[in-house]
Amino acid sequence: MDIVLSNIPFFLKGAIVSLQLTIVAMFFGIILGLGVAVVRMKGIRPLQWFAQFYVSIIRGTPILVQIFIAYYGFPDVGITLSPMTSAYIVLSINVSAYLSETFRGALLSVPKGQWEAASSLGLSPWQTFRRIILPQAARIAIPPMGNTFIGMLKETSLVSIVTVSDLLLRAQQVIAQYYGYTLLIYIEIAIMYWIMSIFFTAILNRVEARLAKAY
Repeated sequence: MDIVLSNIPFFLKGAIVSLQLTIVAMFFGIILGLGVAVVRMKGIRPLQWFAQFYVSIIRGTPILVQIFIAYYGFPDVGITLSPMTSAYIVLSINVSAYLSETFRGALLSVPKGQWEAASSLGLSPWQTFRRIILPQAARIAIPPMGNTFIGMLKETSLVSIVTVSDLLLRAQQVIAQYYGYTLLIYIEIAIMYWIMSIFFTAILNRVEARLAKAY
């Protein structure tokens, strides 16, 4: 038990890396996912086809394979990425494909009459989208976005396969040093993932409640 407790500071550093990966991936994933959703709804036909293909291929392939392509495959064509850079890029692209579907559904759920009403008031399409449509769609998208965020937090464990020093890799390093504590150490990091999930779920629930009051 002493060994398990003594490694908590070491594991906390790995947890910070996991959180960092999740937050960065979600940040860029939201931007890219929203862009893909808008293109699929309002873009010209070739761009719509490309956006649909993008979503299909990212969602239809395992994220672990995508990590291998970025880290082990790209050097074959002269592109060498560090483990962290590979993780950032793959996680951001992967989550953007899922978020684009969330955003598209949320945007489509806003009544079309909102566009017509805003146009009659003299608002431009961009002003209508930014001030009227997007805030309402955001309220609808928050719950599934929260699920995606928690899922991404857990999927960051996969980047340990390319030596990113996240929570899981640090657990494996400790297990390699001490024989006989495998179960306790894995339970320990499972609890840490669980605590982080509960923390961010509480934050997202508060955001959702605030948006519900506003609309």
